[in-house]
Amino acid sequence: MHTASFEGVRDAARQLSGVAVRTPLVESPALNDRLGGRVLLKCETLQHAGAFKFRGAWNRISRLTPEELQRGVVAYSSGNHAQAVAAAARRMGTSAIIVMPADSPRVKVEGVIAFGGEVRSYDRYRESREAIGEEIARTRGSVLVRPFDDPFVIEGQGTTGLEIVEQAAEIGAPIDQLLCGTSGGGLIAGINLTLAALAPDVPVIGVEPAAYDDTRRSLAAGARMTHPPVDKPSICDALMTDRPGELTFPINRRLREVVTVSDAEVAEAVRVAFRTLKLVVEPGGAVSLAALLAGKVETRDRTSAIVLSGGNVDPGLFADIIQERFVP
Repeated sequence: MHTASFEGVRDAARQLSGVAVRTPLVESPALNDRLGGRVLLKCETLQHAGAFKFRGAWNRISRLTPEELQRGVVAYSSGNHAQAVAAAARRMGTSAIIVMPADSPRVKVEGVIAFGGEVRSYDRYRESREAIGEEIARTRGSVLVRPFDDPFVIEGQGTTGLEIVEQAAEIGAPIDQLLCGTSGGGLIAGINLTLAALAPDVPVIGVEPAAYDDTRRSLAAGARMTHPPVDKPSICDALMTDRPGELTFPINRRLREVVTVSDAEVAEAVRVAFRTLKLVVEPGGAVSLAALLAGKVETRDRTSAIVLSGGNVDPGLFADIIQERFVP
């Protein structure tokens, strides 16, 4: 059975070459002045389908056999993995069924449909997306493309970290720390594989919404844990998983720490990204920036790399945040 590894990340980079975007690593003098150090922002908002998820989806789907492609793919996701799978499936000439929460941002649902995917809605609070996806795969013979618990997906996401290390070296700014949002943990697991091989002394710090701190709890307990019941969903819809992945958690145990941010802190990060950096970042994609702006991690006299992981934000919510009408 294939196991995620740094060699697999290197192979994923070859698989993605000429297909995925080598997204820019940008720097803002205004942000540096505000935080007292250098901040390098990896703009996965500019990736195909608007998020890093395309990397893992393509690395998985592009390896399917002709017979598997005939049967199509199925995935479950709140939105970014959904769009990425639909986009990769279309490029590979196969069909995609995507199981999405009924309360997914409309922009993400429309994105899946625009890429030719078929959407199946479910109630995230009463139904299991995993069970629905597995049932579709079983009855239709489709290939299940999991959002994070798949070694090829993890390795595809790890190319984000590979590019960060390469791009930082190109501008003569070796990083002192790297921050990345955690959810199921596929992206940060791929980054951990990469930094363990290329920059083992550089700490990787996870960031989670305050009410969805399952990775932080799991690291403290030494086992996969969930978070307490939540009365109100976070604006970080992309990070609302209930526990770390079975494959990702062992890799992510090398995280130095996990910090949490509130919806108000995330909203401020979305505003700063737009007003100062001229970037549209969805709340779940802005958590690392939120952690820096809120002082959750020391930045003075350090070079911090952060991942802006996605830009698929609901237009109404974005407008409310930018115009400071949003109330957490």
